[in-house]
Amino acid sequence: MLQFLRQSLLYSLILVLAVSCKTYKLTEAKPVPSSEKMVENLYFSSGEDYVYKCQMDIYKNHVSGILIIKKLNETTHRVALTSDFGNKLIDFEISDDNFKLNYVLPDLDKKIVINFLKNDFQQLLKREYPVSESFESNNAKIYLSKIENKKYYLFFSKENNLLKQIIYTKNNKEKIDFTFDAKKTIFADSLNLQHKDFKINIKLFQITETE
Repeated sequence: MLQFLRQSLLYSLILVLAVSCKTYKLTEAKPVPSSEKMVENLYFSSGEDYVYKCQMDIYKNHVSGILIIKKLNETTHRVALTSDFGNKLIDFEISDDNFKLNYVLPDLDKKIVINFLKNDFQQLLKREYPVSESFESNNAKIYLSKIENKKYYLFFSKENNLLKQIIYTKNNKEKIDFTFDAKKTIFADSLNLQHKDFKINIKLFQITETE
């Protein structure tokens, strides 16, 4: 835990000094007409608890624990992270527009840590995406959603029509790559969240499956 805290300070410095990530361009895909006006990420849409083994790599530090995500209503989720020994580390409620911190371990109560968790989970738990353009590759249907200065590229498998990837960009710069492995529309068996401008990676692996 102390290593995590020391690294969070280093993360703060690197945040200030970091150079911009490169512009994202969609490749190996062609524009296609589509009647879709809205697409959704339904992986966290059930009212049941989503329980995952969580592994976070923040620069050279590795943190693991149990992550629980619960849908409270149509707009808000509650997220709690505990250590492998069951000690609560952080507990918050989050929606597209709001963030309420219910509890944070004092050692983790750092603005930079809270902010990156807030941003990551707001993007991960976002459900509705208005479609601006549609594309197609050999194995995926791709929808571009433009929201202010943010763009989201959602990749749906042609084989099973399940969401397999979301590329989140801001000001045309790639920020986060969310990659899912799933067998059902409402439950991702695993998730890999990879930052493109910082050395931060979060991996989730199913513990209990939503029916």
